[in-house]
Amino acid sequence: MAENVACIKRFSAKVITKFICQAMVATGMPRADARIVAELMTEADVNGSDGHGIFRLPGYIRRIKEGGLNLQPNIKIDKERSGMALVDGDNAQGHLVMRFCAEVAIKKARDSGVAWVGAHASNHAGPASLYAKMPIAENMIGLYVAIGNANHLPPWGGIEMLLSTNPIAIAVPGMDSPPIVLDMATTVAAYGKVKTAAQRGEKMPQGWMIDKQGEPLTDPNKSGDGFLMPIGGPKGYGLALMFGLLAGTLNGAAFGKNIIDFNADFKTPTNTGQFIIAINIAAFGDVNSFKKNVDVIYRTMKASATLPGYDEVFLPGEQSYRKRQDREANGVPVHNSLLVSLNNLADSLGIPKLE
Repeated sequence: MAENVACIKRFSAKVITKFICQAMVATGMPRADARIVAELMTEADVNGSDGHGIFRLPGYIRRIKEGGLNLQPNIKIDKERSGMALVDGDNAQGHLVMRFCAEVAIKKARDSGVAWVGAHASNHAGPASLYAKMPIAENMIGLYVAIGNANHLPPWGGIEMLLSTNPIAIAVPGMDSPPIVLDMATTVAAYGKVKTAAQRGEKMPQGWMIDKQGEPLTDPNKSGDGFLMPIGGPKGYGLALMFGLLAGTLNGAAFGKNIIDFNADFKTPTNTGQFIIAINIAAFGDVNSFKKNVDVIYRTMKASATLPGYDEVFLPGEQSYRKRQDREANGVPVHNSLLVSLNNLADSLGIPKLE
């Protein structure tokens, strides 16, 4: 979907972070927590995850105002062994919970080689890649899976909304090449893209959604009349189901009919489930040799022949990496419709507008 440049204004990451932090603090979140959340939300925008960054701020603020979020949480480990932990998020903002989980997983993986850390009583935490990439700084591979915060997908062949987008991200570091980062929903499009299209007055491409008669649905304002399509047909449905069992049921978190639609209900705790795995490369062999081999694979993929109509082969995460380079240099693009919403929010909170 092409964007009208005239409808977009750019802001530095520093300005975006400050605005989000001020909004969170004005709503009662402790400043230290607000800063963490703001930095992670801005990181999402810098990486090109426009449906998971500052776009989400009005919804987060509304949830805080309506009492659906705990601003004084005690995020703690419920159960643990050498290579695992189960974390109680205490209904905190999801970014805080998953940052805690990533830190625990990294610490455990230094000794155990691999660590799996799950969470319950969490909330929406932004794009999956945020957390999968955290172990990279410690020469580890990261894998993250989450339960989506609203059901927009039926079982294959059904029409009852029992599943969500249930995303997965895997991040693998290279030596000189950018990390290879897969970040994908189990649906053709994440629901955040539907919401951003609606806000911008854009149509959805055919293939994102169908209505309950099986016909293509391209008006994002009518998304409630249909459902998202799974990737690969029944294969995507199967992945969404299994990820739900691992991130939800295994952790004692919500799944299936128990999912709270956080787009419609801002009061009920969502009991969101997520998990992160940290894999210590050094436990498997020499770190530098592994990263150099990743570079070789990266270059091999890039040098491979292309089909007619394709200029180059992309690796997972490469286009996000290019967006990051652009946005670090030129600022984060904010669509005018979102800017109006954010500045109305600023007025209601008594904080400076985003200008």
